[in-house]
Amino acid sequence: MALCVLLCVGLAADTIPDRDAAMSMAHVLDGRLLGPMADASAFTGIMLAAATPWGFFRNWWVLVKFAITIIQLYLGIFLLSPALTDSLATGPAPVQIAGTALMASAVAFQGWLSVAKPWGRIRHPSRPQPGIGPRWIFIITVGGALADLALAIAIGHPMPLLSLTLLAVGLMSRPRWVKA
Repeated sequence: MALCVLLCVGLAADTIPDRDAAMSMAHVLDGRLLGPMADASAFTGIMLAAATPWGFFRNWWVLVKFAITIIQLYLGIFLLSPALTDSLATGPAPVQIAGTALMASAVAFQGWLSVAKPWGRIRHPSRPQPGIGPRWIFIITVGGALADLALAIAIGHPMPLLSLTLLAVGLMSRPRWVKA
């Protein structure tokens, strides 16, 4: 939402220096905070789905959150961030403001999904409910996300190397600790 506000300020600015300041802050916010936080959010969400009985495809609300997360990551990486970089000199376009407002709305919707858990379960009568993963999965999930956030802040842009490595380790070891 802060990015949306900064883009609105840039669009409504009366002077070029005011517009440039708003756009510069929006660019820094996107690269230094929103990118790394999006990576951490996706990583922890996938790991929690893998390590809890909620699973990936057992409940509609988890499946919808997973789809929204993947869509948001790709939209942010391949459309919104490059458009923000391209508009640093010219100011934001109204479509960018609409895109950031939609992204913020999707995050709020995901928060509601986590609390309300609507739509019930996806029917899989032949599949047994998985158990809860071992404690080390939760520890490396939190630790990996924090380490990647620290790395992103230090180098100035997201680089989810540890998260991706831990995600691969966690998902490959999942069959060993999921109770059938």
